Amino acid sequence: MDGRCPAAHPEDPTPCGGPVVVTVLDATRAGAEGCEHHAARLLASLEAGWVYALPAAPPRAALRVFLAADSTRPFCWVDGPRTRPSQLSHAENRARDEH
Repeated sequence: MDGRCPAAHPEDPTPCGGPVVVTVLDATRAGAEGCEHHAARLLASLEAGWVYALPAAPPRAALRVFLAADSTRPFCWVDGPRTRPSQLSHAENRARDEH
């Protein structure tokens, strides 16, 4: 363990953004607990996912993660051009659809 939360992707170089406060579940209900920062990045990278606050989490932790994930690109630590919908954030895809 490198001192980062379980939600941190091994290729994501960023440090944790605080304590572990939420659980992110994928479509099969497999999950990882994480800080808000890495949980948002993980949630943004999933095809379908959920986020739940842990019992000792501060108020609205899961909501903050959900909202941050909406504007975070999947696998945002990967460099390169991003043009396909699967490479853009949910917010970017909504903006494209509005135009």
